[in-house]
Amino acid sequence: MSQPITDAPEGILLVDKPQGITSHDVVSKIRRVYHMKKVGHAGTLDPMATGLLLILIGKATKTSQYLMSLGKEYTGTVKLGVSTDSQDAEGEITEERPVPELTEEQVKAEIKTFMGDQYQTPPMFSAKKINGQKLYKLARQGKVVEREPRVIHISRFELTKYALPEVSFIVGTSKGAYVRTIAHDLGEKLGCGGHLNELRRTAVGQFRIENATKIEELEVMSPSTLRKQLIPVIQAVPTHAL
Repeated sequence: MSQPITDAPEGILLVDKPQGITSHDVVSKIRRVYHMKKVGHAGTLDPMATGLLLILIGKATKTSQYLMSLGKEYTGTVKLGVSTDSQDAEGEITEERPVPELTEEQVKAEIKTFMGDQYQTPPMFSAKKINGQKLYKLARQGKVVEREPRVIHISRFELTKYALPEVSFIVGTSKGAYVRTIAHDLGEKLGCGGHLNELRRTAVGQFRIENATKIEELEVMSPSTLRKQLIPVIQAVPTHAL
């Protein structure tokens, strides 16, 4: 257990979020580690997802809007032939279809069609609010409401492993893009449906997962070492964004 830090720290902490907990759970753990109440994050990861979470401590919480606007990079796996209501592995299966005898080149060709600007409809199982209500809460009640499509940008989308019925990828997206919707849409384009089976966030803007620390490592660090994990706001955010 870490010892209390005598004066209030501030900065950006790169955390490698484990699977099975929410981003809010991570914030709660970091509050205890740093003995700070003023802790937030810059961009939610679903419980199923792992990887880079930007934790904002102290006055760094003021940079949230800027940091959330940065592009993201992910690696993941789509399981073809099985569609779910949440578009990922945590949802209920809604349809199963046989996977065609797709070649690797056919999959790559469909992936290329996702590049650039496009409209994406937020999934029902998401934290987006409509009329003050989070969509996933409505979805759990069996309700489906109309969602306004929004423009997203995909700057990179590459096949990294071809092993039907699963295909793995790396994707670079703009703010607000849902990777599980990209996975779902890829399955539809390939004629068999599909869902996101694995997801790991590897980058947010210039911040990389290679520089992130696991929660269990933070929990045993000394106060001085904990401070060294924090990236000063002045180094991480342009002055015009403050």
